[in-house]
Amino acid sequence: MPVMDLFDLTGKTAIVTGGGRGLGAQIAEGFAEAGANVVLCSRKVEACEEVAKQLEAKGVKTLALACDVTNPQDVKNVVEKTVEAFGTIDILVNNSGASWGAPVSEMPLEAWNKVMAVNVTGTFLMSQAVGEVMIPQNSGKIINIASVAGLGGIDPQLMDAIGYNTSKGAVITFTKDLAAKWGRHNIKVNAIAPGFFPTKMSKDVMKHGEQGLLARTPLNRFGTDEDLKGAALFLAAKASDYVTGDVVMVDGGMHAM
Repeated sequence: MPVMDLFDLTGKTAIVTGGGRGLGAQIAEGFAEAGANVVLCSRKVEACEEVAKQLEAKGVKTLALACDVTNPQDVKNVVEKTVEAFGTIDILVNNSGASWGAPVSEMPLEAWNKVMAVNVTGTFLMSQAVGEVMIPQNSGKIINIASVAGLGGIDPQLMDAIGYNTSKGAVITFTKDLAAKWGRHNIKVNAIAPGFFPTKMSKDVMKHGEQGLLARTPLNRFGTDEDLKGAALFLAAKASDYVTGDVVMVDGGMHAM
């Protein structure tokens, strides 16, 4: 097989949660450029609709749906409508996320619960529902968006968000365990751990901690609109068919410091 064919997603169908902005939109764009039909879902369906229109200009089919990933009925609806429109689901990207910045002693329980519900429970619910499609077809790719923040502790002067960091560590463990359990169904489960990209969620942290964060990043820059596409495409495509249970760091080398 020619090497470029290993990255061709023509005829594949991908769901990207939180696909209406930021990293989700970037990943969705990469998939569309590789030929995949893309389903975008988030609580703000209007944002997904805007991205969907942009992707259709690339010659692929899209679907924009409202979805709160902590709501099992919303999740079920996304899966059902995706199968109804495209016949199957080949790729799932669990990208929807939430964060809350506060010192540990001041972290409200309701904020902790919200972050865990979106980042961890939402990832579980989407994977579980999509698994009902992928297991019978004996194939699938699941990509969970973790974070370099989930790899260990972070100086609170740079990032004081214990709920977010803990949740992303949980996503990494979830990824590895699901890969171990679903490998027999030919479902590959991997994660991407981004560093700091300019998104709505991270902009305040990056603004206030810019010098400290860059000092801990060997490439001495933040991520751009193009830096996540390649890693996501690799994990979604045939090129990664012998890769599962892995975490790809896309952080400018921050994890190596």
